[in-house]
Amino acid sequence: MSATLLGSIARTTRPQTALRRFLALDSVVTTANGLAYLAFSAPLGRLLGIGQGLLLDLGILLVAYGSAVGWLASRRRPSAFAVKAVVETNYVWAVVSLVALVAWLSPTTAGTVWIPAQALTVAAFAVLQQLALRSTAE
Repeated sequence: MSATLLGSIARTTRPQTALRRFLALDSVVTTANGLAYLAFSAPLGRLLGIGQGLLLDLGILLVAYGSAVGWLASRRRPSAFAVKAVVETNYVWAVVSLVALVAWLSPTTAGTVWIPAQALTVAAFAVLQQLALRSTAE
């Protein structure tokens, strides 16, 4: 994700618009990731060194979660409580991903790169959403 892309997404005079855009971007990325895990669980499992069954389960979870975040992004004024839940869930996902990398998984080199990269992406969404939510309260 480039700073230019994020700057163009955030560029608005209405804080609610920036918040909704960051939620929508999170939804698109999360849902696409989940669909990839569902459609390509066997080859991605081999590439990443993660079990096909785990990727299938994660794919279902990510599609459902991404859809819920997309629904929230479609609201004219997303509930602060719901946005906080998304932010906290994203932070938890990022931490659990890194813990899993060290404690539970034995990924390939590609998996060792992918897992922290997706954790950092999810954490970045959380930070952007949290900052945007704060600006809506001002």
